[in-house]
Amino acid sequence: MENVIIYPKTLTGNIKVPPSKSLAHRSVICAGLAKGQSIIENIVISQDIKATSKAMENLGVQISKQKQMEDCKEISFDIKGEDKLTLVNNTIDCNESGSTLRFLIPIALLTGEEVNFTGSGKLTSRPLNVYYDIFKEQGIVYENNNGELPLKVKGRLKPGNFRVHGNVSSQFISGLMFALPLLKEDSKIQIISNLESKGYVDLTIDMLSKFEINIENNNYKEFYIKGNQRYVSKNYRVEGDFSQAAFWLVAGSIGEKIKCEDLNCASLQGDRVIVDILNKMKANICVDKEYVECKSSITEGIVIDASECPDLVPVLTVLAALSKGTTKIINAKRLRIKECDRLMAIASELNKIGAEVIELEDGLIINGKESLNGGKVDSWNDHRIAMAMAIASIRCKEPLIITNSRAVNKSYPQFWEDFKSLGGEIDEWSLGE
Repeated sequence: MENVIIYPKTLTGNIKVPPSKSLAHRSVICAGLAKGQSIIENIVISQDIKATSKAMENLGVQISKQKQMEDCKEISFDIKGEDKLTLVNNTIDCNESGSTLRFLIPIALLTGEEVNFTGSGKLTSRPLNVYYDIFKEQGIVYENNNGELPLKVKGRLKPGNFRVHGNVSSQFISGLMFALPLLKEDSKIQIISNLESKGYVDLTIDMLSKFEINIENNNYKEFYIKGNQRYVSKNYRVEGDFSQAAFWLVAGSIGEKIKCEDLNCASLQGDRVIVDILNKMKANICVDKEYVECKSSITEGIVIDASECPDLVPVLTVLAALSKGTTKIINAKRLRIKECDRLMAIASELNKIGAEVIELEDGLIINGKESLNGGKVDSWNDHRIAMAMAIASIRCKEPLIITNSRAVNKSYPQFWEDFKSLGGEIDEWSLGE
């Protein structure tokens, strides 16, 4: 795996934030389920998006990729969808993408054929019990490897009343929302525990509405889905990603000044809350219609409820480690079943370089310091840990080595390039493993 050594420097400048991975997944799926041609603009081919687009191709959707401009990292997908899926390859490799796996399982069950889901890394052991319960209720045949991937499913999803826990992952709810409107009769999804990450469900419902699929939301307790609906092909441009912008906004706060461009400040993305959190921490932040700018700040510790924004926790822990006073991150237990145990990972790696992070069962307590030491840390093969530690390097006294730095390819392949464009100084090397 590749490694980087970062020499501490403040970052400054303008950055075009990469497109939202959450919205890219959803738009590619909706376009693939719509008969006719849709063009999805502003996509970065991360490993996760590659997994979802390949999965849709395995279900008979035609996807061609076109560069928007020669010097542009983003591309467009020209998607020719069908209202009836045809299985052309019965093995769907989700790589390490939880969204791909959980979104595609109900969609694959529309075919009624045997489909095998494979994956790698931590994805193989991430929980799928919500679907297993549905399979048992509906008589869908399935096999797994002692509860882990690979998963073989055969059967056809039927309309009905689906009782789903809301505190494991909203991805199960989104997966059902993609498939249920295509069934002949109506269905209902009942949430039987507190729904966390409501913002991601909002993104799904909004994207479905763009492709003319209607979901009725009864106060996040119940979702009513009329059957016999049809997706309608559309053109759509993916907006900038607030969860990726968060890294640069924190970099601006602990560094000099960074302007994040191509953001929709009226976005439904749950991670847009990064702006509110930075404000509460007394960051020097300026918000416009299409950009957010953060300047060098003396930030202060606060209590951060992570239930609606788990992906922000790694980089917010870095900011907290360099803020005045104490920060407490609460309601973050779900981070233990992400690409790695993110609570353990971020606490462990920051403590290695002189931070003071105390790990709790469902959160963290961080006592802030002026600076960190530098040294050697590992990404735990997790893109968000790798990027968070890179931002921590800004306030290190000595160089910071990050091993397994290629983990960023999961969501943000050009991260190191963008880091250097803002003034970062990096050497990359491989241990020949």
